[in-house]
Amino acid sequence: MRDLSSFLSALGDVPVVSDADVVRRRSRDMTASFSPVMKRDAMEHTADVLVRPRDKSDVLRVAAAAARARMPLVMRGAGTCNFGQGIPLHGGALVDMTALDQVLWARDGRVRAQAGARMQAIDYVTRSIGSELRMHPSTRRAATIGGFVGGGHAGVGSCAWGILRDRGNLLGLEVVSVEEEPRTVQLTGDRVNLVHHAYGSNGIITEVELPLAPAWPWGECIVLFPEFMTAVRFAHALATSDGIPKKLVSVLSGRSWSMIRALQPYGDAEYDGLVLAMVAEPFAEAFESLVHEFGGRISTQAPEGQGPYNAPIYEFAWGHTRLHANRTHPDIVTTVGLYLDPDAVGAIGRTHQRMRDAAGMHFEVKRFDGHLGFQGMPLFAYRDELQLAQVMREMAEDGAMVANNHTFLVKEGGMKPVDGEDAAFKRAMDPYDLMNPGKLRFEKPAQDEAKGAALPSEGWRFRA
Repeated sequence: MRDLSSFLSALGDVPVVSDADVVRRRSRDMTASFSPVMKRDAMEHTADVLVRPRDKSDVLRVAAAAARARMPLVMRGAGTCNFGQGIPLHGGALVDMTALDQVLWARDGRVRAQAGARMQAIDYVTRSIGSELRMHPSTRRAATIGGFVGGGHAGVGSCAWGILRDRGNLLGLEVVSVEEEPRTVQLTGDRVNLVHHAYGSNGIITEVELPLAPAWPWGECIVLFPEFMTAVRFAHALATSDGIPKKLVSVLSGRSWSMIRALQPYGDAEYDGLVLAMVAEPFAEAFESLVHEFGGRISTQAPEGQGPYNAPIYEFAWGHTRLHANRTHPDIVTTVGLYLDPDAVGAIGRTHQRMRDAAGMHFEVKRFDGHLGFQGMPLFAYRDELQLAQVMREMAEDGAMVANNHTFLVKEGGMKPVDGEDAAFKRAMDPYDLMNPGKLRFEKPAQDEAKGAALPSEGWRFRA
């Protein structure tokens, strides 16, 4: 049995917020906006208290107090996650890590920062040495590095560098166990993936070490194409033009573009394909030549963050695309497919042909486990879970590896493979199953706690 009073007593002077309204608001993330299936579950759950450690010694005290009082913990950064990562299924204490925000050092092509450091702030520091993070989410202005590593998987920059799980994209993690005498563990090599995308369920991330990329001056472009599939083929050609440094290649159909109010002035109803791109400015002419080769038209062109749509262009890509669409079409939902070469374009064509009259299209180019691929989804009006299941099955028939973005559960989500090593690490770091309990399960999940877990998904397959 958890003991809230003894937990709070053991915290000493670690800042705590007990106001019910504040705690309830912080017990939410973006999940309810992304999945009507999870929304029903998400709104029912709230934490008991919010804890705000100021430094690593406070984190150790929180971990020890939780172990002794059997208090569940849910780690929290900016709360920008959308797969239920930050929802406390079993109450307990939310642990706000944003005060641990120091960039510890940046040198020799790498950077190390505390888990609560904002990703934009990290880039500000690394720019002084001519470098930047290899990738970041579309929520770069708010997202913390610990939240991105613990709950994310890819983002802006993945068209060049791959996903976080790919070897070399995570160099080191420091994590704290939840035991009466907490241990601080350093992870390097492939062991970093034990904690990556585990939703903060098997160790408190306190520090993250990442590789850096050259900090190019980036230019933003919106490119229009008469046909959606021409835009897809252009995106593939741009992604495989290895001489052109690029940071974003995002493909939208005309139907999806029409849902995004801020982009509407920069599209054209006569064009059914749009590509949002970020290309290093010294390579603008090479980029323009490729656009001309595919019969495209550049609608807007500006330095990073200075486009006429009043936000960095990546804030209309990745997860932001769906958010913008929902502002004008609140009933729109998505499913997530991974379309990999050698037949990525062909598989997308099959999905587009099947759903073009019922859905918009949105795909992000990314490298994945050594392959070029498109992560994407149809945007369609939601009816019920049977409809979601049908769309997911048909995407798989088209050739996509389909993940499940309508469940809280790590394993059933399909983006993180888990095995016996993961189970052993979870037991060692969290012997009382207090960290985000209910999310990382190694037995068959209880359907009454995770309605979306039953949706058909084989998940993403990685090389052994």
